[in-house]
This record gives sequence, structure tokens and C-alpha cells, in this order.
Amino acid sequence: MEQLDKTDIQILRALQRNAKLTTKELAKAVNLTPTPVFERLKRMERQGVIRKYIAVLDARKLDRAFVVFCSVKLSHMNHDVAVEFARRINLISEVTECYNISGDYDYLLKINVRDMSQYQQILLDKLGTIESLGSLKSSFVMDEVKHNYGICL
Repeated sequence: MEQLDKTDIQILRALQRNAKLTTKELAKAVNLTPTPVFERLKRMERQGVIRKYIAVLDARKLDRAFVVFCSVKLSHMNHDVAVEFARRINLISEVTECYNISGDYDYLLKINVRDMSQYQQILLDKLGTIESLGSLKSSFVMDEVKHNYGICL
């Protein structure tokens, strides 16, 4: 993979602020013509530096602002168990993020739901049906202090 130069970084910063910028607008922001900016974008997409373009939704306006961080410990761990756990977690749409972590727990899940009742339903009907689940600890978000979607460049 090619190294990113100063102009690539400027393009990425601009896209993190607003992914809807046109190539022409990006070119103006980085003092280039549209053609080299387009080529740089395509290269960074091919290299996987830019994975995808998304819209950031407002969880409150969509009635999904009840956020839970759920720490999960499996009863035992091996390759097959980890693969099956990941497969099952990917089927639960309310789980918006999942990380394999070190420490006292094996996974950290971020779950967005309407309310405590919906979270309880997910625990009983979805997470609770995973055979390898040993224990879990729920932490409920009271206030979001910082949420940055970008990577510091």
C-alpha cells in the first residue's frame, strides 16, 4: 500500500467532516483540480483506507437512544466458539458494535434500543440463546460526553 501524503490526509479529513462533498468541492478544499482528487479517492478506496460512505443517524429521533454497553464472558473459548458467537451477534441488529477484548470479559457490545424493556427482550430472546454465553454485565449510558466518528489524522 502506498503511503498517504499530506494531500491524502487533507482529503480524508474533509470527508470525515462531510462525506457528501463532491469531487469538485474536495478539489477546491485541497487546492487541486478534480481529476487528481478523483484518482486519489479511487486509490484510497481500492486500498481500503476508505471502507465506505455512510449517513450518521440521530438515535434520539429514531427512538433508539437507550444505549447499553454489555460486557460478555463466554463459558469457554476456542476458535469454533468465537466464530459462532460472532455469527450470532451479527444477526442481532440492535448490536451496533462488537469488540473482542482482553481482561475479565471476552466481548464488549454496544446495543441501541428504545428502552429497558426492549433490552430485556434482547437479553432473553437473543443473547440468552447463545449456548456459550457464560455471564454478562450491563452498563447503561446516562449521557454521551463525546462521540467522534472519525479517526484523528
